[in-house]
Amino acid sequence: MIELTTTSPLHTFPGGIHPPERKAPANSTPTKRLPLADRLYVSLRQHSGLIAELCVSVGDRVTKGQPLSKPGVDNGLPVHAPTSGVITAITEHPLNHPSALTGPTVCIEVDHLDEWGAREPLGDLSTLSRREILNYLQTMGIAGLGGAGFPTARKIAGAQGIDVLIINGVECEPYIAADDRLMREQSQGILRGSKILQELTAAKQVVIAIEDNKPEAIAAMTAALSTDNSDFILRVIPTRYPSGGEKQLIQILTGKQVPANQLPADIGVLVHNVGTAFAIAKAVDAGEPLLERVVTVTGETVAEPCTAWVPIGTPVGHVLQSCGFKAEPQQRVIIGGPMMGYTIPSLDVPVTKTTNCILAPSATELRPADEEMACIRCGACEQVCPASLLPQQLQWLAKAKDYDGLKQHHLADCIECGACAYVCPSEIPLVYYYRQAKAQIREQLIEQQKSEIARQRFEARQARLEREKEERLEKHRKAAEARKAAQAARAESNEEDPVQAALARVKARKAAQEESANAPAVDDKKDQVAAAVARAKARKAQREAEQSSEAESAADDKKAQVAAAVARAKARKAEREAAAQQAEKNGEDS
Repeated sequence: MIELTTTSPLHTFPGGIHPPERKAPANSTPTKRLPLADRLYVSLRQHSGLIAELCVSVGDRVTKGQPLSKPGVDNGLPVHAPTSGVITAITEHPLNHPSALTGPTVCIEVDHLDEWGAREPLGDLSTLSRREILNYLQTMGIAGLGGAGFPTARKIAGAQGIDVLIINGVECEPYIAADDRLMREQSQGILRGSKILQELTAAKQVVIAIEDNKPEAIAAMTAALSTDNSDFILRVIPTRYPSGGEKQLIQILTGKQVPANQLPADIGVLVHNVGTAFAIAKAVDAGEPLLERVVTVTGETVAEPCTAWVPIGTPVGHVLQSCGFKAEPQQRVIIGGPMMGYTIPSLDVPVTKTTNCILAPSATELRPADEEMACIRCGACEQVCPASLLPQQLQWLAKAKDYDGLKQHHLADCIECGACAYVCPSEIPLVYYYRQAKAQIREQLIEQQKSEIARQRFEARQARLEREKEERLEKHRKAAEARKAAQAARAESNEEDPVQAALARVKARKAAQEESANAPAVDDKKDQVAAAVARAKARKAQREAEQSSEAESAADDKKAQVAAAVARAKARKAEREAAAQQAEKNGEDS
């Protein structure tokens, strides 16, 4: 069991560096609110793990705090509308990620009314079970605001009964002052969220850790603790990068190291960011999902560096323009600090739950990296590595894509703090190689898991088919044995086999039916043939009679015609003779 007091000795961790802090002037003024952008781009993936199921459509009007997605069967972390407006598109949009890939995004046309929807705070937690509270935090979309974005409810669920709960307010990276301003202005809310975390984790002790370069935040948290009845411990640790890393902070406070391939909860410790604690308090007491966060906006090209409450989904370009951004040629815009941050390809990318800083440096402020040169094996990277790794060896293995070698050299323990690249005289972007190798290992692992699942399914199918075959063979064997036994019993008792008898009766009935069906069919066929022949003979006789009658009739007509012609000839002859006689007579008379 780990027991800490206000006088417990602080420990150290290997490596580490002291880069220029440059947190002023962003932390010199109170956190402000920027004007709402005309359009918000709410990415469905803003956290570690699976995305939630979309529950809105294009054309829907949404109010502030309304869910845009729901956990669904995969228990993904939902996102909510940061303000009121109309959904104009659900499309692929550039992600806030160094890969410049696109992802599913809900586009909201802001109506600038900022109209809240229904809010349902939990109220008295004593009447609710632990599961109910965790489900509520899941539906509120609460994720870790320290950088990794791990769903808070899932992190708490696996860490019940821990010894020490650490509230991380170290914020060790240069330029970033979001947690600093939050502790100065919202100390009571942070304590309230820390108490809820203590109840959910059953932590025996709660330690709030702050670096000694934040005197105002230390004073604010000390004052809040003095008016509170809690027994929380405030520990001020030396400024050293990356003391805010989870494993490094645990080692500083407890002297214990988190073993490789294990989690802090495995040694009885859990770490949450101060921003996460404050978000939990707002969700439980006010019913507000995670809709906005404090973002540091800084860099020499920003006229008004500050920290600001920025709604999730606000384009980075809008945030910069609201702070007087004046871009230089080949301007870089970095999300996060100069050590662990990454350059974004477009200002259209949105602010997400893990965006703690927008850095727009000038070329003289942060010199662009020179061309990578060959490693000179100076060993400086190994001396500053806080995880006691061999950065030089890891880079060689990453270039060779020796994934087994990377696993043997504990690449998974790299926190990507950038200390090795910071001290490298050859300008080698070591963290870039590590991130790429980790992504490739994850893809390889996914493919291996798919192959293993396919193999298991194939083997299960083969086993099932073999089992079914054996069952059929066994069934047939038993049936055959039963028939043999029955036949033997009948043979002994001289009984007729009922199966054979039934088959004989069926055959007899079938033969009788065929005989009775065939006989009339033959007679009917003969009668039909005879009738057809008779009808053909009758038709032939009729045709012959008709032809004979027609011939006789034609002969009679011809005879009549000849007789008429003869009569006409005789008449004409008689007329001529008569005319001749008359002419002769007339001659004689004259």
